[in-house]
Amino acid sequence: MRKYNWGVLGTGNIARKFCHSLHLLENAVLYAVGSRDQERADDFARDFNMHHAYGSYEDLVSDSSVDIIYIATPHTYHLENTLLCLRHGKHVICEKPLSINAKEVRQMTDEARVRGLLFMEALWPPFQPSYIKAREIIESGEAGKVLHMRGKFGFNTEYDPEKRTYNLGLGGGAVLDIGIYPVMDILQFMGVPDDVEAWSDISPTGADRSTAMMFRFNDGRMAEAYCSFNVPTGISTEINCENCNIILERSREMGQKLYVDFHGREPEVMMFTPSGMGYQFEAAEVMRCLDKGLTESQVVPHSFSHNLIEVLDLVRSRAGIIYPGHD
Repeated sequence: MRKYNWGVLGTGNIARKFCHSLHLLENAVLYAVGSRDQERADDFARDFNMHHAYGSYEDLVSDSSVDIIYIATPHTYHLENTLLCLRHGKHVICEKPLSINAKEVRQMTDEARVRGLLFMEALWPPFQPSYIKAREIIESGEAGKVLHMRGKFGFNTEYDPEKRTYNLGLGGGAVLDIGIYPVMDILQFMGVPDDVEAWSDISPTGADRSTAMMFRFNDGRMAEAYCSFNVPTGISTEINCENCNIILERSREMGQKLYVDFHGREPEVMMFTPSGMGYQFEAAEVMRCLDKGLTESQVVPHSFSHNLIEVLDLVRSRAGIIYPGHD
């Protein structure tokens, strides 16, 4: 088994979650971390027993022993950070969303393709056991055609203009932070919609607190999505098929429930609790691709990331969400 040296760019909460999961993979070596603050890098490296702690991103990408870099910075820095890594010959998995808009995402995937390097968006759901089981049921044909979907991701948090979630300069707002999940589900199970409508409750900072979305397909199918920082809806996606209803639910602690109700049968409930909060599956996919000489994941190909950000761009346009300097 080939082992890969992992570098982590950024030291925030999501980086810590990801590294806790990397510990579960025998072929992943928690090798180095890069931060703009040496003390933060030192603390992070100590917590995860890493070999190196760098006080700049440039020092991290210049380490020739680093094979793969996980980018865990705020959305508005993803383009800059990804290009830095790719131009230093590093394979990259970048936290979602890949960037603020489709133009920037296209720059990132083009750079990776030209350099022959693996580049993947760190999308959590498609690799989870509940999600995989739902996909198996639908792809088997037994469920029939997916006719309608309804997804929601919401929780109640105090409004604080100083928080990243409300800071437009850091890509704040409900749509890109959590609305991406129900939108991702709709694209996974129904495809790209033909028409999009959206409405937002905009906070004083300009970031959306809540956003409602409607998607229409030319064959008559429809889907709905909702995200909110001030409405505790929980996290779920309902998939209405010709022959059954499927509901995916999870808690913020990542416990997963799959509810399957075929017409004329007793409903079935399946529970899943993956170790490491399930982030290790994304990392395993990156290394599996590299073992096979691939530069794109078949689970999350560049084309899916392009479709996702293009739909999110449409949502923001319809809802009046603007990121100064990026739109």
